[in-house]
Amino acid sequence: MDLVTAPVSDRKQRVSVIVAGFGQNFILTTVTTFILVYLIEYAHISVAGMAVVTGILSATKVFDAVSDPVMGSIIDRTRTRWGKMRPFILFAAMPVALLTTLLFAVPDIAESGKLVYFGVVFFLWGISYTACDVPFWGLIGSAFPEPAVRTGVISQVRAYGGISLGIATLGMPWLAQAFSGGTTTATGWTLAIGVTAFAGMGLYLLAFVNTRERPRPDAEEHLSIGVLFGTLAKNTPLLLVLAGSVLGFGRYVVQAGGAVFVVLAYGDEKKFTLIGAAIIGGLVLASFGTPLLMRWLSSKALMVYSTVIAAVLYLAMYVVGFANIVAVLVFIFLTGLTLGVFGVVQTTMIADAVDDVERRTGVRNDGISFSTLTFVAKIMNALAVLVFGIFVVIAGYQAGVPVTPRMQQVVWSAITLVPAVSCVVSVVPFAFYRLRTAD
Repeated sequence: MDLVTAPVSDRKQRVSVIVAGFGQNFILTTVTTFILVYLIEYAHISVAGMAVVTGILSATKVFDAVSDPVMGSIIDRTRTRWGKMRPFILFAAMPVALLTTLLFAVPDIAESGKLVYFGVVFFLWGISYTACDVPFWGLIGSAFPEPAVRTGVISQVRAYGGISLGIATLGMPWLAQAFSGGTTTATGWTLAIGVTAFAGMGLYLLAFVNTRERPRPDAEEHLSIGVLFGTLAKNTPLLLVLAGSVLGFGRYVVQAGGAVFVVLAYGDEKKFTLIGAAIIGGLVLASFGTPLLMRWLSSKALMVYSTVIAAVLYLAMYVVGFANIVAVLVFIFLTGLTLGVFGVVQTTMIADAVDDVERRTGVRNDGISFSTLTFVAKIMNALAVLVFGIFVVIAGYQAGVPVTPRMQQVVWSAITLVPAVSCVVSVVPFAFYRLRTAD
């Protein structure tokens, strides 16, 4: 018995998965939070160029999302002594670290060349991140078959993911400044991103070293593509979660555009640390507390109630305005609470739906089913970036242009009204969620 087949204690698995998720989330949240700021302020992309960047980001994320089920089906058909998910965790780490660094190393050339460079690197980054993200979530479903334990692991992965977002949001601008030797530069960002990307993927590899997948059922020995996608199509509860999640893309607009708005409204990107701290505090608190709430409320009820509350909070935040930053921080904290609930309950609902369809069909397709989790996350991010980018273009904002009240109000609408409407619409599919074997 060697390192890759020896038994691992449940505690060691839990700790390793949580730490691995922390490292992976640090990279994702850093890219999501700062890529637009880097492109505008340090790569000096113009308004016209930002329109192209918005298209690149959105199109690539949509492609990544569509490729997730393909990746999931590849995983489900993989046969190795390490299992079907752990090999992908091992071999995806290095490409993700390298390409993340290259994203923040746009060369100082003509803008057309910058856009081509960014488009190619971001496309490759998306493929490599898919190869590391899909198996990670599938591994959680496989390594922790007990629903209560699995929910606890999911809540902690989400919570520490929020903490990683907090550290990235609060620390990356200062780290970039430190590597710049004073005034923040593009090179400082490149060095800061490189160090953290390789460190994050180092932590992520614990998900390969210290976990084991559950034995594969005999029925899974010869799964065809038709069976995998057919089983997925029969999983109505899962499809309803996907629909509700995509329609609720507005939840991610603050993360996609908050840093840009802070620069536009308050003139200093470092003030985003206050906004980031508020949303992260709410997210982390709710992520740890959601399993307790689920003792009294079903996952469906908790999802519906929290989404309605989120819509009300975003609408109220728009009405109050951004002049009083203390009021903004309070609202951001409260919306962070609803975002934390969403993250845990969404993943739990998907995991429960996977168990449900396995009981009904005898097929457990962890890879393709959990690929839908990353699928919807990318679609939500793509829509959030697309919509926010459109609002930025409408506002006419770019580095060096005098900021006007109209610019501020247009972008403020993007991070308040869009999430409010999005949350209202997303309630409908969640209201119809029901596990068939629970009848």
